[in-house]
Amino acid sequence: MIQLIAIAVGGAAGALLRFWVSTGVYGWLGRGFPWGTLAVNLLGSLAIGVLYVLFMERMNVTPELRAGLLIGLLGAFTTFSTFSLETLNLIQGAELVKAGLNILLSVSACVLATWLGVLMARSL
Repeated sequence: MIQLIAIAVGGAAGALLRFWVSTGVYGWLGRGFPWGTLAVNLLGSLAIGVLYVLFMERMNVTPELRAGLLIGLLGAFTTFSTFSLETLNLIQGAELVKAGLNILLSVSACVLATWLGVLMARSL
């Protein structure tokens, strides 16, 4: 039961953080391209790489803390469903280059960010 509460609290915080970060990025770069979602997914990918190594290889954390941060916070913070909808909207709007760029950047850059997070954490 405590693990479920940790996930719920982490999820609420992650959803708010996602809103603030993506809104800030859209305010800065505009909405012509899904920059806010890309930024959130990159940051979330980097964070999960770092936290995964710290929690699984370096630190002795409780299952509740691990679930609250990895599943709750980062699960709500990252936005794959939003990425999918924004990409579909670009395709339906005949903006195929932007849709392809969003897919390419989101998938490759987020995997790279996760890998960098793992390398960063392992070098500590």
